[in-house]
Amino acid sequence: MTQFIKSYIIFVILSLSWVWGDCEEGEVELWDECYNIEETTELNLSSSGLTGEIPPEIGELTNLISLILKENQLIGEIPSEINYLTNLTNLDLGGNQLNGSIPLEIGYLTNLTILDLGGNQLMGEIPTEIGNLTNLTDLELGGNHLTGEIPSEIDNLVNLTFLHLEYNQLTGEIPPEIGNLINLIWLNLVNNQLTGEIPSSICNLDMNWSNPDNFNIYDNQLCPPYPSCVEDYVGEQDTT
Repeated sequence: MTQFIKSYIIFVILSLSWVWGDCEEGEVELWDECYNIEETTELNLSSSGLTGEIPPEIGELTNLISLILKENQLIGEIPSEINYLTNLTNLDLGGNQLNGSIPLEIGYLTNLTILDLGGNQLMGEIPTEIGNLTNLTDLELGGNHLTGEIPSEIDNLVNLTFLHLEYNQLTGEIPPEIGNLINLIWLNLVNNQLTGEIPSSICNLDMNWSNPDNFNIYDNQLCPPYPSCVEDYVGEQDTT
């Protein structure tokens, strides 16, 4: 075999490797690594210096239980293919630069107990489909650019203990359905544009009202009279 033919064969092999990637059948390539589609149940790449968009191929890892991509430099929208990850119990994309709206497909992830999308640049309204996630215990959407009202469907999240919606541009009134979240012990609505009166149903909650780590709603436009359980702890409100 001539040297030319040998060189050509090597060139073809290298070219095919570049086109097809190095992953084997039954694997998916994400951020230059190969992951077995059947066997990968947890993917924790927090603080790994990831850049670019979340690839839609993430939806191929249908056996994922935990997906943690927090504290990276990820940009772009959350891919709709995330709806294929129906086994997820923990989805943490916090502390990135993700934009666009929260995909409606999030409502398919009914096994979620933890959903953290905080500290991004997400816009638009909180989708009513969030009410499908009845197993949620932790919901973190703070530090985005979310607008619109807090959806009343939130009352379906009866297992919720942690609700952070602070530092957005949420408007409207606090829905009275919040009083149905009887397991809630952390509630942070700081620095939004919430208006109207605080619903008296909030007193159904068993939380440490005086501790700002547990209850914090200052820097809104909430009007008196305030329910007795919170009247001393509403903080500064713009009622002009």
